[in-house]
Amino acid sequence: MSKNRKQAPARAATATAVGPGGGAASDRDAGGRAASDGAAPTGVSRRRLLGTAGAAGATGLVLGAGGGVAGYAATRPEEPTALTTVGANAAMFHGKHQPGITTPLQARGHLTAFDLVAGAGRKEAAALLRRWSAVAKELMAGRPTAGAADGPGHDTGIALDAGPSSLTVTFGFGRTFFGRTGLADRLPAALDPLPAFSADALDAKRSNGDLWVQIGADDALVAFHALRALQKEAAGTARVRWQMNGFNRSPGATARPMTARNLMGQIDGTGNPKPSDEDFDRRVFVPASPGKPQEWMEGGSYAVVRRIRMLLDDWEKLPVERQERVIGRRKADGAPLSGGTETTEMDLDKAGPDGRLVIPDNAHARISSPEENGGAAMLRRPFSYHDGIAEDGTPDAGLLFICWQADPFRGFVPVQRKLDRGDALSPFLRHEASGVFAVPGGAAEGEYVGQRLLES
Repeated sequence: MSKNRKQAPARAATATAVGPGGGAASDRDAGGRAASDGAAPTGVSRRRLLGTAGAAGATGLVLGAGGGVAGYAATRPEEPTALTTVGANAAMFHGKHQPGITTPLQARGHLTAFDLVAGAGRKEAAALLRRWSAVAKELMAGRPTAGAADGPGHDTGIALDAGPSSLTVTFGFGRTFFGRTGLADRLPAALDPLPAFSADALDAKRSNGDLWVQIGADDALVAFHALRALQKEAAGTARVRWQMNGFNRSPGATARPMTARNLMGQIDGTGNPKPSDEDFDRRVFVPASPGKPQEWMEGGSYAVVRRIRMLLDDWEKLPVERQERVIGRRKADGAPLSGGTETTEMDLDKAGPDGRLVIPDNAHARISSPEENGGAAMLRRPFSYHDGIAEDGTPDAGLLFICWQADPFRGFVPVQRKLDRGDALSPFLRHEASGVFAVPGGAAEGEYVGQRLLES
């Protein structure tokens, strides 16, 4: 469970999802931050927040709806509020699962795939994962990276003065990694190529990769600092294949904890499986398999990563009533069209006075629901993105969709196949990149991520 130096206000679910399960996703309970993959007491970071924020943290003030940095607060009549409750949050690097899977969504994210350079194999990959794990552990604790002041490992100073800010770093292996490291006999069947879907317009240069890294933090500089540190450590062993940047709502940006909205303006993240669910681990994490070639994946999960562009100009031409019928939920509060509140279970059989289904038979929320997919479910934990304006003048924006499951062919694939056959939202989406990665379990004390694979 995450433990903060000061108790932070509860934050609602923000695990948005467009594409598979887009009408429902939340990896935290409605009452606040759910259990993360593990968090440790942060203590006082060497990169403490300065000025008003630091002083307020000492008195126990917390970030409220009107919170802001000290310079902004000075222009307002209210007393300044503290950001230390955001900056001081720290996730634990070591644990049964890697961080960044059940950790509550962060405000900033970077996704990066690497390919091993020519001549690099198992030995070099193991050394890289050892270095990466050491760097991730330090940065997640809010400590600068080690190294000589002028050496290759020196800290850049990008995130000086900031706390850990809920930083998480997650590592995974792509299908091609196993052949290039002489570990083809350990390749999981769950990394088989995904089937083609009608909305696919995939760019091979921005898909797949030998290694995958997910970075998340509640501060943009902290997230970028981690990105640069890991890229530097990869030099000579792996090169960047592709890199994408994302964002979510910042902590404290709303007057009360609530589910985030996606770039289509829909409240999006209500029905994700929760760690408190009885079958959560079975759906999300790989069970033990002693003696089998994939026993190294115990406690791990499979991440499906899709860059999904939203055709916002077309979407925004629709009247709100039509948008709601496409999704199957009210835009104002996220409640299902069958009635109730955001968390009310959908009544898929309810008909209106005209005899038509209140939630249309092609509504996104209906088609993606577990009830319509034989119970298939996944933990969706995405970031929105905006990369400027495309050549045709439309926004290059949408969702960096990330979903976690024990087996993509029992989680993502059946749901996406169902969406592919008649989802009313599909005409407003374009899948532009794709990848599947095996994310091993967390590293124990004294281990690095992937050690059980690379040294077996």
